[in-house]
Amino acid sequence: MAKRVETDSLKTTMVVFGALAFGWMAIELAFKPFLEKARSALGKSDPDHDSDSDNDAVADAPPPPPPPLA
Repeated sequence: MAKRVETDSLKTTMVVFGALAFGWMAIELAFKPFLEKARSALGKSDPDHDSDSDNDAVADAPPPPPPPLA
């Protein structure tokens, strides 16, 4: 009897892992275009750049022209 319980629990575990793997693959397949765009955007992002800071734009801007002479 104990051998059967051990075998049944092993089968149940394998079925659960198989179902999880199948579900993961189904989600990957269904959302493949969206996931590829998101992954490429994450790959291109620069974690050191703060987009909320305007200091980078001001530092890269050319100096203003001198005032005209009268």
